[in-house]
Amino acid sequence: MIPRYTRPAMGAIWEDENKFRIWLDIELAACTAQHKLGQIPAQDLKQILSKANFNVKRIARIEARVNHDVIAFLTNVAEYVGPSSRFIHLGLTSSDILDTALALQLVQAANLLIAGVKAVRAAAAAQARKHKFTPMIGRSHGVHAEPITFGLKMALLYDEFGRALQRLEAARETVRVGQLSGAVGTHAHCDPLIEQHVCRQLGLRPAAISTQVLQRDRHAEYTTALALVGCSVERWAQEFRHLQRTEVREVEEFFAAGQKGSSAMPHKRNPIVGERLCGLARLLRGYALAAMENVPLWHERDISHSSAERVLLPDATIALDYMLAKLEWLVRTLRVLPENMARNLRQTHGLIHSQQVLLALIKAGITRDAAYRIVQDNAMRAWETQQELRGLIEADPRAAPLKPADLDAAFDLKPHFRDVNRTFKAVGL
Repeated sequence: MIPRYTRPAMGAIWEDENKFRIWLDIELAACTAQHKLGQIPAQDLKQILSKANFNVKRIARIEARVNHDVIAFLTNVAEYVGPSSRFIHLGLTSSDILDTALALQLVQAANLLIAGVKAVRAAAAAQARKHKFTPMIGRSHGVHAEPITFGLKMALLYDEFGRALQRLEAARETVRVGQLSGAVGTHAHCDPLIEQHVCRQLGLRPAAISTQVLQRDRHAEYTTALALVGCSVERWAQEFRHLQRTEVREVEEFFAAGQKGSSAMPHKRNPIVGERLCGLARLLRGYALAAMENVPLWHERDISHSSAERVLLPDATIALDYMLAKLEWLVRTLRVLPENMARNLRQTHGLIHSQQVLLALIKAGITRDAAYRIVQDNAMRAWETQQELRGLIEADPRAAPLKPADLDAAFDLKPHFRDVNRTFKAVGL
């Protein structure tokens, strides 16, 4: 059966428990740095570090009254700490906590997505090696072109997701930035050393400059990277859907015993996972657009980006994590049908060798234009009459310069596979 989505870690990144834990880590790291600067007495720091805690449900109740999430959080933490809590959040503004925590959440999410891409590549590599020389027809414009191998197709998937890996790693680095710079980014009440200490503790880089917020081009780049990876997921989901069409049937999604494809037609085995992935990719592109529209904020900050980000960033990372898990399963369990690939290679009665015949005629001394006419005339006859192209070429007096050995070479599959080993090496397989 199709496995359920069993990677809850991505969802946990966006749960309140993780968010508030990061908020508390930021506040405690800031207090530690402020103590080193002589701004918090040792006894108060001890109280803060030993007693600081939070309760998610209690924060929700406080927020319902004050209508401010950070104030609700600080109020709850103060209930645990007592009088020394007056030193918590000293010289900071809410976005110092929100944006720095969000950066860490996005890094955590990127780590999971990177692992997902690596899993997809591993599944593709296994299929590529298994079917390195499994011949099949290549198609351009949806029409039979020339032979390739299914291994080359899977090597292409492997290579494309290498770029997906690079995009996610670059996006992770772009958002791996924190800030504790105060109400308008001037560090008026918060020494830059505090920002540096907190970011170092969290594994982030301190922003070179910020306003009240980190600039949203970072988040737009991150979300666009997710959307691009989603496009690659869709590209291959669509590929497998096409290859599963009844007239083609060169691969099939795994279909478990007991699984049913249609409420009306018992024979149906549909590419439902591939279709699902194509639909979800559309959501990711929508999220990318919303992230781009978050870039222009008023002056040093407004809040128009916040509501959109609370939806799009968790949803986009969770959706892509799910998509990668499903694509990995789809590739790993894909049913490959070499006998149908061989059947489809024969379907056009040798037309797939038309370029080889063209080149053989040119090599035999016929001009390219004349050679093209000879091959095209006979190819059209083969299309219409279902005759073999080789027989038609042999019977055409214009092709007399071709010897039987020339025709044997022209209708041989091997030339199409002579570069397979080099290509595999080039993509790292």
